[in-house]
Amino acid sequence: MDDVLPLQPPVRLPSESELAEKVPDGSLDAWGEGCRRLLDPDGPAFLGLVRLFLAREPLVLDDADQLEELGLAVRDGRPYELTPLGLWTARLLISELSGQDIPVLGTLAKADAAGLLRGLRSYPEQERAEELAGWLAGRDEQAAAAELARAIPEASPLSRAVGVELLSTSFGEYGARELGELIYEPRVGAVVAARLGRDDRRPAPEEIAWVLVDMAAALLEFGGEISQVTESVTDEQAGTISLLALCDHPNTAAVLRVFIDHHPDPGVAAAARKALRRLHGLSR
Repeated sequence: MDDVLPLQPPVRLPSESELAEKVPDGSLDAWGEGCRRLLDPDGPAFLGLVRLFLAREPLVLDDADQLEELGLAVRDGRPYELTPLGLWTARLLISELSGQDIPVLGTLAKADAAGLLRGLRSYPEQERAEELAGWLAGRDEQAAAAELARAIPEASPLSRAVGVELLSTSFGEYGARELGELIYEPRVGAVVAARLGRDDRRPAPEEIAWVLVDMAAALLEFGGEISQVTESVTDEQAGTISLLALCDHPNTAAVLRVFIDHHPDPGVAAAARKALRRLHGLSR
């Protein structure tokens, strides 16, 4: 499931020559199977492997000798860090356990625009620019900008935010032209205009709730703090929450459940429960 872990930044996987230092016969599949058997998902060694992978920097760990024995980690003094083989193994095992695809840098070059936006959701700025450059290689820039613009309306909230940012920062006049047309689309155009800070495209009354839900849902998708999600809607939340009862954004129910389960103001939580009942057609 995608919500098992926060979205992960891409991994720079080691080269075959680096892996061959520890697995000289190239039998990585057999190596992976052996690590599955040896590393208990609930054991301290596996948990240490996860911590090192998520941190992407040396850490002081207890009970991580098994990682060193397997060639997955080394230490200089007390901190451990992953070896190239450890990085490869950690990505394999964590992806399998979480069901989440952890991206590998350079693998989006042949993706379509929708796949690119989906993949770039967790990329830091430098890696995003590098991956985009690989995707653009061999593509006409104007056509690529148009392809991204066509993907934005059907993208997830976070992918949509990435697409707007890319067109506004990386495609010059082509991106500006596509965004200038996109902002006049119903609903999605209001979101695009809000993200660009455009004063010439105000949301219509029926679009306000859609914009609020899309912004909140993007934070949820990224794995943001719950407080960020609840604060993203507005200051006068109890009144605004009632607007969501008629919002047909696909993430409306998920956003309302966050307010029901986590908002500290009982009045806001109650308004969210009422809005969710109305959304489901259950109000009496």
